[in-house]
Amino acid sequence: MQQHSTIILGIDPGTVLMGYGIIKITGSKIKLLDMDTLKPGQVDDPYKKLQLIYNTVSGLIIKYKPDVFAIEAPFFGKNVQSMLKLGRAQGVAIAAAMRHGIDVTEYSPKKVKQSVTGNGNASKEQVLKMLQRLLQFEESPAYFDASDALAVAVCHYFQGGANVPVVATGSKSTEKVKGKVPVKAKGWEDFLKQNPGRLKK
Repeated sequence: MQQHSTIILGIDPGTVLMGYGIIKITGSKIKLLDMDTLKPGQVDDPYKKLQLIYNTVSGLIIKYKPDVFAIEAPFFGKNVQSMLKLGRAQGVAIAAAMRHGIDVTEYSPKKVKQSVTGNGNASKEQVLKMLQRLLQFEESPAYFDASDALAVAVCHYFQGGANVPVVATGSKSTEKVKGKVPVKAKGWEDFLKQNPGRLKK
Protein backbone atom coordinates (compact mmCIF):
# COMPACT_ATOMS: atom_id res chain seq x y z
CA MET A 1 0.00 0.00 0.00
CA GLN A 2 1.43 3.35 -1.05
CA GLN A 3 1.95 5.81 1.78
CA HIS A 4 0.30 9.20 1.60
CA SER A 5 2.69 12.13 1.24
CA THR A 6 2.19 15.72 2.36
CA ILE A 7 4.09 18.75 1.09
CA ILE A 8 4.56 21.78 3.36
CA LEU A 9 5.60 25.23 2.15
CA GLY A 10 7.22 27.43 4.78
CA ILE A 11 7.75 31.17 4.34
CA ASP A 12 9.90 33.68 6.22
CA PRO A 13 8.40 36.95 4.93
CA GLY A 14 10.27 40.16 4.17
CA THR A 15 10.47 42.98 1.64
CA VAL A 16 14.28 42.88 1.48
CA LEU A 17 14.75 39.10 1.69
CA MET A 18 12.03 36.45 1.71
CA GLY A 19 12.99 32.88 2.53
CA TYR A 20 11.10 29.80 1.48
CA GLY A 21 11.51 26.14 2.36
CA ILE A 22 9.57 23.14 1.08
CA ILE A 23 9.51 19.67 2.63
CA LYS A 24 7.77 16.43 1.78
CA ILE A 25 6.49 14.14 4.53
CA THR A 26 6.00 10.45 3.76
CA GLY A 27 5.23 8.39 6.83
CA SER A 28 7.88 9.45 9.35
CA LYS A 29 10.38 10.51 6.68
CA ILE A 30 11.07 14.18 5.96
CA LYS A 31 12.60 15.12 2.63
CA LEU A 32 13.92 18.55 1.63
CA LEU A 33 12.49 19.58 -1.75
CA ASP A 34 13.71 23.17 -2.03
CA MET A 35 15.12 26.02 0.05
CA ASP A 36 16.13 29.45 -1.21
CA THR A 37 15.77 33.21 -0.82
CA LEU A 38 13.91 35.76 -2.92
CA LYS A 39 15.38 39.28 -3.02
CA PRO A 40 12.51 41.75 -3.40
CA GLY A 41 14.82 44.42 -1.94
CA GLN A 42 16.45 44.68 -5.36
CA VAL A 43 13.20 46.23 -6.69
CA ASP A 44 12.75 49.94 -5.93
CA ASP A 45 8.98 50.27 -6.34
CA PRO A 46 7.38 49.10 -3.03
CA TYR A 47 4.28 47.79 -4.80
CA LYS A 48 6.28 45.86 -7.38
CA LYS A 49 8.11 44.24 -4.44
CA LEU A 50 4.78 42.99 -3.15
CA GLN A 51 3.82 41.79 -6.62
CA LEU A 52 7.12 39.90 -6.86
CA ILE A 53 6.45 38.20 -3.51
CA TYR A 54 2.91 37.29 -4.56
CA ASN A 55 4.02 35.92 -7.93
CA THR A 56 6.92 33.96 -6.40
CA VAL A 57 4.74 32.31 -3.76
CA SER A 58 2.12 31.52 -6.43
CA GLY A 59 4.84 30.02 -8.63
CA LEU A 60 6.09 27.81 -5.79
CA ILE A 61 2.55 26.61 -5.13
CA ILE A 62 2.00 25.79 -8.80
CA LYS A 63 5.35 23.99 -9.05
CA TYR A 64 5.33 21.97 -5.82
CA LYS A 65 1.58 21.75 -5.11
CA PRO A 66 1.92 22.03 -1.31
CA ASP A 67 -0.90 20.70 0.84
CA VAL A 68 -0.31 23.18 3.63
CA PHE A 69 1.24 26.63 4.04
CA ALA A 70 3.06 27.87 7.15
CA ILE A 71 4.44 31.38 7.65
CA GLU A 72 6.38 33.13 10.38
CA ALA A 73 4.44 35.86 12.18
CA PRO A 74 5.99 39.35 12.33
CA PHE A 75 8.30 40.01 15.26
CA PHE A 76 6.84 42.86 17.31
CA GLY A 77 10.14 44.44 18.32
CA LYS A 78 10.82 46.48 15.22
CA ASN A 79 9.92 50.08 14.42
CA VAL A 80 6.54 50.99 12.96
CA GLN A 81 7.76 51.38 9.36
CA SER A 82 9.55 48.03 9.44
CA MET A 83 6.46 46.36 10.90
CA LEU A 84 4.27 47.88 8.21
CA LYS A 85 6.54 46.63 5.42
CA LEU A 86 6.86 43.18 6.99
CA GLY A 87 3.11 42.96 7.53
CA ARG A 88 2.48 43.78 3.88
CA ALA A 89 4.98 41.14 2.75
CA GLN A 90 3.32 38.57 4.98
CA GLY A 91 -0.12 39.62 3.78
CA VAL A 92 0.56 39.16 0.07
CA ALA A 93 2.23 35.78 0.71
CA ILE A 94 -0.85 34.67 2.65
CA ALA A 95 -3.11 36.04 -0.10
CA ALA A 96 -1.26 33.94 -2.66
CA ALA A 97 -1.79 30.79 -0.58
CA MET A 98 -5.47 31.56 -0.07
CA ARG A 99 -5.88 32.30 -3.77
CA HIS A 100 -4.85 28.69 -4.40
CA GLY A 101 -7.12 27.34 -1.68
CA ILE A 102 -4.39 26.37 0.78
CA ASP A 103 -4.91 26.62 4.54
CA VAL A 104 -2.57 29.06 6.30
CA THR A 105 -0.97 28.72 9.74
CA GLU A 106 1.19 31.31 11.49
CA TYR A 107 3.98 30.62 13.99
CA SER A 108 5.93 33.07 16.12
CA PRO A 109 9.74 33.03 15.74
CA LYS A 110 10.05 31.73 19.31
CA LYS A 111 7.61 28.87 18.62
CA VAL A 112 9.55 27.85 15.52
CA LYS A 113 12.87 27.78 17.37
CA GLN A 114 11.35 25.92 20.31
CA SER A 115 9.80 23.29 18.06
CA VAL A 116 12.89 22.68 15.93
CA THR A 117 15.69 22.94 18.51
CA GLY A 118 13.97 22.67 21.88
CA ASN A 119 15.14 26.20 22.72
CA GLY A 120 12.96 29.22 21.97
CA ASN A 121 16.01 31.49 22.14
CA ALA A 122 18.20 29.44 19.79
CA SER A 123 20.42 31.30 17.32
CA LYS A 124 19.90 31.12 13.56
CA GLU A 125 23.10 29.08 13.36
CA GLN A 126 21.73 26.54 15.85
CA VAL A 127 18.45 26.29 13.91
CA LEU A 128 20.32 25.64 10.66
CA LYS A 129 22.54 23.02 12.26
CA MET A 130 19.54 21.17 13.66
CA LEU A 131 17.79 21.27 10.29
CA GLN A 132 20.91 19.85 8.62
CA ARG A 133 20.86 16.93 11.05
CA LEU A 134 17.14 16.36 10.76
CA LEU A 135 16.90 16.61 6.97
CA GLN A 136 20.39 15.23 6.33
CA PHE A 137 21.84 17.93 4.10
CA GLU A 138 25.21 19.65 4.36
CA GLU A 139 25.01 22.78 2.22
CA SER A 140 24.40 26.11 3.96
CA PRO A 141 22.10 28.69 2.33
CA ALA A 142 23.48 32.08 1.37
CA TYR A 143 21.04 33.73 3.79
CA PHE A 144 19.47 32.52 7.03
CA ASP A 145 16.08 33.64 5.70
CA ALA A 146 16.01 30.39 3.70
CA SER A 147 16.79 28.13 6.65
CA ASP A 148 14.36 30.12 8.83
CA ALA A 149 11.61 29.42 6.29
CA LEU A 150 12.55 25.75 6.24
CA ALA A 151 12.31 25.76 10.04
CA VAL A 152 8.76 27.13 9.77
CA ALA A 153 7.78 24.19 7.55
CA VAL A 154 9.38 21.67 9.92
CA CYS A 155 7.71 23.38 12.88
CA HIS A 156 4.34 22.94 11.19
CA TYR A 157 5.02 19.23 10.81
CA PHE A 158 6.03 18.88 14.45
CA GLN A 159 2.94 20.79 15.56
CA GLY A 160 0.65 18.33 13.78
CA GLY A 161 -0.44 20.64 10.98
CA ALA A 162 -3.54 19.78 8.96
CA ASN A 163 -3.28 16.80 6.60
CA VAL A 164 0.19 15.86 7.84
CA PRO A 165 0.68 12.09 8.12
CA VAL A 166 1.10 11.00 11.71
CA VAL A 167 3.24 8.38 13.39
CA ALA A 168 1.50 7.19 16.54
CA THR A 169 3.76 6.34 19.47
CA GLY A 170 4.11 2.59 19.80
CA SER A 171 2.49 1.94 16.43
CA LYS A 172 3.78 1.36 12.93
CA SER A 173 0.74 2.97 11.37
CA THR A 174 1.22 6.21 9.49
CA GLU A 175 -2.46 6.73 8.73
CA LYS A 176 -4.72 9.11 10.63
CA VAL A 177 -7.31 7.38 12.76
CA LYS A 178 -10.77 8.77 12.15
CA GLY A 179 -12.25 10.45 15.19
CA LYS A 180 -9.04 10.25 17.22
CA VAL A 181 -6.46 12.87 17.97
CA PRO A 182 -3.13 11.61 16.59
CA VAL A 183 -0.04 11.34 18.75
CA LYS A 184 3.01 12.74 17.00
CA ALA A 185 6.41 14.27 17.47
CA LYS A 186 6.11 17.65 19.18
CA GLY A 187 9.67 18.69 18.48
CA TRP A 188 13.20 17.54 17.71
CA GLU A 189 13.71 15.53 20.91
CA ASP A 190 10.39 13.71 20.55
CA PHE A 191 11.10 13.05 16.87
CA LEU A 192 14.43 11.44 17.77
CA LYS A 193 12.77 9.17 20.31
CA GLN A 194 10.42 7.92 17.60
CA ASN A 195 13.12 7.81 14.90
CA PRO A 196 16.49 6.99 16.56
CA GLY A 197 18.03 5.97 13.24
CA ARG A 198 17.65 9.51 11.85
CA LEU A 199 20.48 10.95 13.96
CA LYS A 200 23.89 11.16 12.29
CA LYS A 201 26.76 10.65 14.73
